Amino acid sequence: MRKLFLSITCLVLISGIRAQEVWTLEKCVEYALTNNIQVKQQLLIVKNEQAMLQQDKLSMLPSLNGGASHGYNFGQTVDRYTNQFATDRVQTDNFYLGSTVTLFEGFQKVNQVKQRKIDLQATQFDTDKFMDDISLGIATGYLQILFYSELLKTAENQLNATEQQSDRLKKLVDAGAIAQGDYFTLEAQKAAENSQVVSAQNNLDIAHLTLVQMLDLPTTEGFEIEYPDLELGVQPTLAITAEQIYAFALETQPVIKSAESKVKSSEIGLTMAQGMQSPSLSLQGSLGTGFSGNNKLLDSTTFSYKVKPFADQVHDNFNRSVALNLNVPIFNGWSTRTNISRAKINVENQKYNLELSKLQLRKTIQQAYADAKAALNNYESSLTGVAAAHESFRYAEQKFTVGAMNSVDYNNSKKDFEKAESDLLRAKYEFIFKSTVLDFYMGKPLSLKRK
Repeated sequence: MRKLFLSITCLVLISGIRAQEVWTLEKCVEYALTNNIQVKQQLLIVKNEQAMLQQDKLSMLPSLNGGASHGYNFGQTVDRYTNQFATDRVQTDNFYLGSTVTLFEGFQKVNQVKQRKIDLQATQFDTDKFMDDISLGIATGYLQILFYSELLKTAENQLNATEQQSDRLKKLVDAGAIAQGDYFTLEAQKAAENSQVVSAQNNLDIAHLTLVQMLDLPTTEGFEIEYPDLELGVQPTLAITAEQIYAFALETQPVIKSAESKVKSSEIGLTMAQGMQSPSLSLQGSLGTGFSGNNKLLDSTTFSYKVKPFADQVHDNFNRSVALNLNVPIFNGWSTRTNISRAKINVENQKYNLELSKLQLRKTIQQAYADAKAALNNYESSLTGVAAAHESFRYAEQKFTVGAMNSVDYNNSKKDFEKAESDLLRAKYEFIFKSTVLDFYMGKPLSLKRK
């Protein structure tokens, strides 16, 4: 029984380990784009545009409608098939089949299909932009976890060093070798650093929760991300200029493509508004027949009137019609002219929107590039600063250990080292995020794998 229990326990632990899924940045992005409700809603908008495009195409076909009616008339009326007055209850049946085809209407339907195709493209580009925003948001949340995780490790290392010094001083105080002042100063520093550890842990927990909520996961339990090697090396660089990135993004970014599509759509809308001034010509045809209970024939054998048979009436009452309908707009309250003016305004407005999108894209890339460059400069500067601060702290620690430095000076040196490490971390992750954004604008998939 003991062996069986141990075997079952091992199986449970192994299955638990396998169930502990590690989330990479790529997996987080893929999951969000597949399961995010807002993304699904955006895709439904695309499907709706596709359905409307299909309907616009089908509307170019001739219409065909049929109808049938069965009824009774009570009281005096003129029978439509006999042209005689009927005063009794009369049964009537009518059958109708009609078709209409538009021969010309200023190419309205053709242009409507063209416009719908472009509107569909714009909607698809808007969806791509929406998904890009989500992807960048996921990347931000992911990097926040990595940043606070490293910040927590740094804070814990600093606290551990202070605890070791505090324990050493406590032994010296207990032995009467030194006064209690330095020990109390170090204890205060230990309390402050412990608070920093708690704050860093809280920030890390919140970063985990934020990313989990962005993924629409029900809980943070069992959620663990991959911690890739993000060491930048001693000489990270920006291999391309902001203008080169902008030139590439101008040709590929969905926000620009969407704005360009909307300009084209508005121009077709103007053509459609102008087409309303053209005459329209349509061809109409119909087939019809019917039955009347008032249509009676004299029976030569019984010398009485009997209702004419249904089949005979349907055959005899069969009628056909065909017509050409011409509609020439002459005056309709100036609405056509107003619609043309509004369409022209819309064209200009969409062109302005395109220019604004280009300006905003340029500003975004320029800002990201400037931030990446500044972060890179800060990182390179911080590398030197950390090395110097670490050497200074190591020397101060040696002096403090042998009693050649007081606790105040020791703490100041330690704080300088902590600040240098913190500045290095911030510059590092600022550069990683901004350079990742710039890579994204260059059409590269979001990834934290260093090239």
